Amino acid sequence: MAELFGFDAYSPKEIAEKVENVGVVKARLPLLSVVMLGVLAGAFISLGAMYFTIVASDKNLGFAMTRLLGGLTFSLGLVLVVVAGAELFTGNNLLVMAWVNKRISTSELLKNWLIVFVANLIGSIGIVLFVVFSGSWKMAGGSIGEAAVNIAAYKTSLSFGEAFFRGILCNLLVCLAVWLTLAGRSVVDKIAAIIFPISAFVAAGFEHSVANMYFIPLGILLNRWEMVKGSPASLDMSHLDWPGFIYNLIPVTLGNIIGGSVLVALVYYTIYRRTAGKSTD
Repeated sequence: MAELFGFDAYSPKEIAEKVENVGVVKARLPLLSVVMLGVLAGAFISLGAMYFTIVASDKNLGFAMTRLLGGLTFSLGLVLVVVAGAELFTGNNLLVMAWVNKRISTSELLKNWLIVFVANLIGSIGIVLFVVFSGSWKMAGGSIGEAAVNIAAYKTSLSFGEAFFRGILCNLLVCLAVWLTLAGRSVVDKIAAIIFPISAFVAAGFEHSVANMYFIPLGILLNRWEMVKGSPASLDMSHLDWPGFIYNLIPVTLGNIIGGSVLVALVYYTIYRRTAGKSTD
């Protein structure tokens, strides 16, 4: 395997073992640590989303260039999560590998997901409030705030099925990005592993539950408080409210779980860990 992957990179089989071992550790972190790391992850992903919004506000960029540059800037969020350290709900869907090998219980898995999900929401809403009250959305003549409202309106106009399948495709790429970071040994390796999968999901318009915890509440607040004018008449603003946020978050979250847990964790478990024997903690 060294000839194929080089001495500095872990092989896929070694990554699978690392993911399983890391899953056990994550599932048994102290409650306060999980909550604080979850809040950080929500904030980090929101900072990436904020960066994306700045790019999306430039109407002089073509569609493809906007998506490409937006994807590259959004990658900041997962770079911060992986390198600085945080607990992200979508990435933690990989805990299923430890669960299916019976190294963590169902209750440990679901408890981790629930706590991290709520903590991610808290962190995301915190950044939303900082952005709103900082007035940074007023830059470029208010075009950043306008872009924020338009992004949120578009997301809340998706049907349940569209949001669900976009959520699957999103977390397939997110968990593959996390998987690839475990192949590298240096910070540069990890950043390079993140950029292409994450920029791909953003460019393709897929749906990330934690990112939407920033995008949609920000759009709701700016629109509700009438801070932003000039949204295109073609956009459906009728669902840009808190029920619309929940209606988007449910299918996106379910899709994210399937994309990460089934299409990444269970697939690689079947390939590399199913016959590896039962490990002991």
